[in-house]
Amino acid sequence: MKHAAKDAFVDRLARSAKLVGNHLNDVLGEAARDGEAQTPQRLSDAMGHGALNGGKRLRPFLVLETANLLGVDVEDILDVAVALECIHCYSLIHDDLPSMDDDDLRRGQPTVHIAFDEATAILAGDALLTLAFDLLTRPKALGAEQKLKLVEKLARAAGRGGMVGGQMLDLAFEKSAGDADLITQIHAMKTGALLRFACEAGAICGNASDEEMASLIRYGETIGIIFQLADDLLDVTASTGTLGKTAGKDVEAGKITHIALYGEEWARNRLRELVREADKCLEAFGQKADVLRAAAHFAANRDH
Repeated sequence: MKHAAKDAFVDRLARSAKLVGNHLNDVLGEAARDGEAQTPQRLSDAMGHGALNGGKRLRPFLVLETANLLGVDVEDILDVAVALECIHCYSLIHDDLPSMDDDDLRRGQPTVHIAFDEATAILAGDALLTLAFDLLTRPKALGAEQKLKLVEKLARAAGRGGMVGGQMLDLAFEKSAGDADLITQIHAMKTGALLRFACEAGAICGNASDEEMASLIRYGETIGIIFQLADDLLDVTASTGTLGKTAGKDVEAGKITHIALYGEEWARNRLRELVREADKCLEAFGQKADVLRAAAHFAANRDH
């Protein structure tokens, strides 16, 4: 990606992150809805600490840009994008717990269990998880069938056969020998499932045709692989200050990754191949998909 194009993409991503962050802040700060008790203040503060501390907001960005590609006004589906971000933030809160990855730092700030306590961190994650499905019921621009499909797809992407199942395999894998196929499966479930859903959700919101849906799902799967491989590469090449979280955790834990198996040069070559694959998935959309093309380039070449 040329420097000017990268700057333009980064600016667009930042504007989207601000839009999503502002809406998420509004949702977390809203008054109790009909039939709902007011959120306890400590729980609300912990949810905000885990969800409003920055980040690229790439997953909601992909929801909005995929829908925008199909002619949807992003303001109409902000709740869908924020629902996915709630799921992602809940997963980070729980991943950082001592019983999981045991991290003290996230996005340059103390993790939720450090800033509050473990029980509050668990409950904050639980609350963000359930809030996500509340949000999916809200968009007035979507029909009941679209909302039902979004609930179904997000539940599967985040659940036992997706992100949660991937985390379970990842925890077990720390104690096993290297297996490239198992690594790929873990990445597809733990990281890729939500990135795939991001693109699928945008396609659902935009009433994509079968052909468009298939292409966008393939793109989402590809960017999921790109994101995780780039993340593994950063774990061994970037500093804690740059990442905003503890660097070198995989190496320290003795976890086998594609980088450990094949090396950094292989990873960089593979990332270039994957970016070309992502480009091919978007061929039918022409120049309208340039933002999504840029997203794949950005994910492959990010420095934090």
